[in-house]
Amino acid sequence: QEALKFIFRRQRVNYKVFLISLSTFKNILKKYRNQKKEVGIALEELETELQEETVKKKGSTNADFERMAEEAPITKIVAVILRNAVEGLASDVHIEPTKSKLRVRFRLMGVLHPSLFLPMKIHPAVIARIKILSNLKIDETRVPQDGRFSISVEGKSIDFRVSTFPTTLGEKVAIRVLDPTIGLGTFEELGFEGRNLEMLKQGMAKPYGLVLSTGPTGSGKSTTLYAILQLLDVEGRNVVTLEDPVEYFVEGVNQSQVRPEIGYDFAIGLRHILRQDPNVIMVGEIRDEETASLAINAALTGHIVLSTLHTNNAAGVIPRLIDMNIKPYLISPALQLAIAQRLVMKLCESCKKEVEPKPEIRDMILREIESLPPNVKKTLKVSKSPTIFTAQGCEKCNKIGFKGRIVLFEILLMTDALADVILKEPSETRILEEAKAQGMITMKQDGILKVLKGVTTIEEVLRVSEEKQITKSGK
Repeated sequence: QEALKFIFRRQRVNYKVFLISLSTFKNILKKYRNQKKEVGIALEELETELQEETVKKKGSTNADFERMAEEAPITKIVAVILRNAVEGLASDVHIEPTKSKLRVRFRLMGVLHPSLFLPMKIHPAVIARIKILSNLKIDETRVPQDGRFSISVEGKSIDFRVSTFPTTLGEKVAIRVLDPTIGLGTFEELGFEGRNLEMLKQGMAKPYGLVLSTGPTGSGKSTTLYAILQLLDVEGRNVVTLEDPVEYFVEGVNQSQVRPEIGYDFAIGLRHILRQDPNVIMVGEIRDEETASLAINAALTGHIVLSTLHTNNAAGVIPRLIDMNIKPYLISPALQLAIAQRLVMKLCESCKKEVEPKPEIRDMILREIESLPPNVKKTLKVSKSPTIFTAQGCEKCNKIGFKGRIVLFEILLMTDALADVILKEPSETRILEEAKAQGMITMKQDGILKVLKGVTTIEEVLRVSEEKQITKSGK
């Protein structure tokens, strides 16, 4: 307090002392901390060094860049970028050379946003610094490299997965931010609720079987599998995973990363896992016939097998497995659950605005509600003129209107009737018809239920459910 008195006396300003919590202090610090200002100071410190290097020699060597990467200004610039990515809840950082600037972009809620522009002359030093952290070869700029590192940000250990890529203008770096405190959530936090949550728990109640999460890249499939792992009794089971790469470390789980470059792929890894007396096996992705066959056989011999697949919907899982030469009579007893999913942006609770939908949107919502399973429909109270919400933008969401993301799900639960369809007529259309008859909520319907609750917008739901005829929802 004496130091404060001295500072404010010199500045000739009055001050008051308040007792606040640590979390409040961190929020205030974020508000006044300026990324561009911090980087600007570091660049000024670096400018003199760069000018001296230019006077000494015309060209710089890899050793020069390595030395520069270890010096305070560059380490500070990289540290500020990484810290702001974590604080801003970015999922990825892209550091990209352009003709005139080094561009830094953060991926927020699935969309890339410019964050910072740096002088191109520090590009080699910035890349070298990231390579040093990731234990990559600094002098290798011709081929892509992959690595990872961990640093502490505000007392949290954050993992960063690094990928370098050569471009015509120099190396580009993509960094995946893996914050263990936000990456793994409960089923409810992910977006499972009501009938979908009931079906998920019903499918996971059996001591064996195949559970497949399906969707495009970046739809949250791995996060769903990690959440399922947390549901299982890890203490009483031997849980082994095979991943590419390991994204989050789960306590009590034996996690292994495949390395195709040395011949250690999913198929070989799965063969060896079966010799490890496993109860639960998680395979990052089923990519080929051999891995699919091994996964099916493991599920049929008393193991719980979790994996991912690339299909457009849950019903498409069965035809995809058949395309991989898996016999239909093996699929029905092995497969317990197929979970299709897409990520959508969540509306900011502080500024979302209630609106009346356009007639065509209203009619579409009512049609989808009417086609819901009877046991779901009877729990809803939807008027003939439902209200929905739209994004606005405020200080709490950085004027975006959205804050965070949530998953839309579509769950296919294996039943005797569905098994009969798979044996007789395993087309995607017929499987979807039977799954709906058995009480499946489609991804679009799950999205509309979340729209009516004010969780997301109808535009977001239509975007991921591939219906683009209507682009604006409100009058």
